[in-house]
Amino acid sequence: MARGDFLVFEEAMAYMLDGGWGPGDDIKCAILDDTVSPTAADATPALGDYTEVGTGGTYVAGGTSLGTWGDMITEAAGVVTADTPTNPTWAQDAGNDDDAHWALVYNDTQAGDPAIGYLDLGGPVDMSGGPLTITWNASGLFTIAK
Repeated sequence: MARGDFLVFEEAMAYMLDGGWGPGDDIKCAILDDTVSPTAADATPALGDYTEVGTGGTYVAGGTSLGTWGDMITEAAGVVTADTPTNPTWAQDAGNDDDAHWALVYNDTQAGDPAIGYLDLGGPVDMSGGPLTITWNASGLFTIAK
């Protein structure tokens, strides 16, 4: 997988189309180490299936909110886009972890914190030696077209 590709979990696609999430659900981005690498085919992906980087410094357990599901979803000309204006950033801090490998986008409101998708950070990224900013693609995290 190339650095910068956001991949949606297969199970998440089915769950989204089945109406599994509400417009008020809080969507977050957490940072993971390389203990368990996510794959699109993971059966029931959730935050707890992976290992977050250590909390401390500027990283808080659970990551950063990207907004609500209802604010992230738009439709135009038969194309549904999931996007956020929030590019999460963690400032450099000596207390930050030094082995960030993945960004995990998940639903923090639903029981079990089901995951939507993930981004390869090209790790390890040393958050103690420099800041980490994730800039999403200008076209959105992902689209669904008819």
